[in-house]
Amino acid sequence: MDDPATLLRVLVQQRHWRYRDFVTAFERAAAQAGVHGMSVSEAQFRRWTSGRIKTMPGPDTCRVLEQLFDVEAAALFGPPPAPSTSTSAPPTAYNLESEIAMTARDAANEAGAAAAQSVSDTTIDQLREDALSLARSYGAASAFEVFRRARVLRSEAEHQRGLTKVPVQQQDLLIVAGQACALLSTAAFDLGALDDSARLARSAALYGEMARFDPLRAYATGSLAICAYFTGRPSEAVRHARSALAYAGLGDMARRRLLSIEARAHGHLGDRERATRALVASTCQDSGERDALHDDVGGEFAFNEERLLMSNGTTALLVGDGAGAEVTAQRALDLVASRPPARQSVSVRGKAAADLAAAQVLRGDLDAAAATLETVWLIPAEQRVAGLLERTGGLRRALTAPAFRGTRVAVSLGEQIEEFGRLSAPRQLGTGSGLLAIEP
Repeated sequence: MDDPATLLRVLVQQRHWRYRDFVTAFERAAAQAGVHGMSVSEAQFRRWTSGRIKTMPGPDTCRVLEQLFDVEAAALFGPPPAPSTSTSAPPTAYNLESEIAMTARDAANEAGAAAAQSVSDTTIDQLREDALSLARSYGAASAFEVFRRARVLRSEAEHQRGLTKVPVQQQDLLIVAGQACALLSTAAFDLGALDDSARLARSAALYGEMARFDPLRAYATGSLAICAYFTGRPSEAVRHARSALAYAGLGDMARRRLLSIEARAHGHLGDRERATRALVASTCQDSGERDALHDDVGGEFAFNEERLLMSNGTTALLVGDGAGAEVTAQRALDLVASRPPARQSVSVRGKAAADLAAAQVLRGDLDAAAATLETVWLIPAEQRVAGLLERTGGLRRALTAPAFRGTRVAVSLGEQIEEFGRLSAPRQLGTGSGLLAIEP
């Protein structure tokens, strides 16, 4: 552009604008002036800056140009002002002032738009607190109630995520949604919907990946391992557990859970040596390391000592170590009983009692098993979850062994187990079809 013919051309040259720069600024100014959808063709831009116009643009166009340059439209299409001979002010002083004013307006408008694309930190804090509360109350609530609340929580976290463009808020909301999804997976599993539980666990792992939050990925992958061995795929469960152990940033509690899951998977494979090795390793995680999910949120995400003992007692049964299972399950029950009532897990108590009874049946003491199962019968129907039904189902099979066939106690316990399962939440809610793979 040689020998500028108009003030508009001078202003464009000073900004080093090409056509695409100009049209971007023009369209933004149009929106600010309330003239939505207005733009400029490249041919029109060339005519304006060359001075080759015969009539002024329309009123709306003039208004947008005045918004953009803070100069009257008539002056823009007139000749540029003559250079000043004064040395006290540069020739471009008038235009620089306009540029500063326009920049200030743009900054104010765009900062306001950015503020509108965030959500209140208080809202995120509340959602984070809701996730923590739900995780910590899981042991005392029904799986159905947890599922309902977790579904609402995930939906709200996703809604808020759609309202913010702030990266740190996006990450916080991804983590909350992922925690809710992980709890949905656990609740679905407890209700016997094993395929849906696995699908939800994969979604939780994806949330963890998007949020770059490996403890959530590890927890969800461990849940996938549990689903795998409960549906007859223990080798896949081992692969999931080992994959989860490779994630960075896990604390002792996370590794303890995953090693316990791996031990169970080896137990389902009948590999006593590897099961015992993983079981021992699960009890030796004492580095003092913590993570933000298993330790800081805790609750259902935690894996405290009684849960470890309960799980390892089940593994002992799987590899035929009845004596070890009996000792471990009893220790789990004693530890649950030592907790304050509000912290006593109904699920752990029921599963450990079922394992203890199974160990007692294994050594032929049906009377002791009957006494132990009194603890199981007290569990409310809505808290008779899949893991417990799997254990009582295994016990029911053990009672049909030739040594017990026809005995009064075995028959009575078998009938009680059947009634216990019939009244359970998965059976009553019709979600227990997945239990067919793990029960007789």
